[in-house]
Amino acid sequence: MEYILKFIFNDIYNTEYQVTTDKDSFIKSNLPKINYSSEIIKDSFQIEPVELLFETDILQKKICVNLWNNQKVFFQANTGDLPFDIFAASFYLISRYEEYLPFSADQHGRFEANQSLAYKNGFLYDPIVDQWACMLAGLLNQKFPNFKTCKREFKFIPTIDIDNAYAYLYKGTVRTIGAAMRDLFKLDINENVKRFQALAGEKDPFDTYSYIDSLHAQYGVSPVWFFLAGNYNTYDKNLPLDNDAFQSLIKEISERAEVAIHPSYESNQSFEQLKSEYDYLSGITGKPITKSRQHFLKLLFNETYQNLLKLGIKEDYTLGYASDVGFRAGTCTPFMFYDLYNEHETELRIFPFQVMDVTLNQYLKLTVEEAEKKIKEIIDKIKAVNGTYICLWHNESLSDHGYWKGWEPVYKKMLETIFEK
Repeated sequence: MEYILKFIFNDIYNTEYQVTTDKDSFIKSNLPKINYSSEIIKDSFQIEPVELLFETDILQKKICVNLWNNQKVFFQANTGDLPFDIFAASFYLISRYEEYLPFSADQHGRFEANQSLAYKNGFLYDPIVDQWACMLAGLLNQKFPNFKTCKREFKFIPTIDIDNAYAYLYKGTVRTIGAAMRDLFKLDINENVKRFQALAGEKDPFDTYSYIDSLHAQYGVSPVWFFLAGNYNTYDKNLPLDNDAFQSLIKEISERAEVAIHPSYESNQSFEQLKSEYDYLSGITGKPITKSRQHFLKLLFNETYQNLLKLGIKEDYTLGYASDVGFRAGTCTPFMFYDLYNEHETELRIFPFQVMDVTLNQYLKLTVEEAEKKIKEIIDKIKAVNGTYICLWHNESLSDHGYWKGWEPVYKKMLETIFEK
């Protein structure tokens, strides 16, 4: 209960609050008062609690989502000034309670969007917890005109994943010949022409780093760069770790922006592998690495986060879906990870992202125009609650190469939408 109150009142409202179980002092207080109980108390705003915040077990919940004032709500109440327990409902979404329960994982062991309560009930595309908080603030202000919140400002955090630093360069002789033979068998002559042009000195298609910098410079923002630093295998296909060009790229970017770790697919099975990748990356940058995002968005509650905490990571940017856009935790406000198994707030702050380029192109198979429209819808909803918009892009998707042909304008249009007056 204290965790979710802290999130709503401190992180969203930026206001102070006090919890008391002393009924007499509560009644005598002249401050705005929320009565979180089933008992009716005069001159207070009543929210009737459900059992969730007072339980110690993780239990399957039968949840019925209803519509109230054009807003989806659940954990209904029989009495009170709200028809639902906003604190329990918010905690259920932010803690990712449903992901601790048994579910049918995809081929990568991931919890997919279509299994979520939000998707099944039509509020995946809404920052519903922030919307509830705004609604509650308005109702409290009506009952207690002296109740004020500090209005927060909309924020934007661009993030770039480097899964494949270059399309053709620095892959080594064996990988280069193998790729060339594969494209030859596929009769993809154009791909081989581009490969040999890059090897002969022309710019590699995935070398979009200066272009990305120029786009962000127009708006005075700097992205967080997540580098995949795992050994080559089926799902980890970046450059060899001992490659001088790769190390130079990491070091160069780290001198002008923040570099974060993109733990490999394989590292999910081994903390030692994760630690090795962390040491490699921090060794190149000469700086401590404090931010992380899992490759392939592989996230298992709560093993993944426990490993990051053990490593000393302070912020994680994995929380979002590969298969759809939207709000996986129901919020566009960064929050502290709550360890549901051990019932305590941790020191790892979660930064949920809302939109990924691969989702738009590969999973949802949208056209450029449809992608731009979908992005704008998400941004507008975040701006309405003054939340934090976080997008996940790749250096590849700005290359105008392969299946990213024609997609380069999408990122520029998104920046225009974010910063339009």
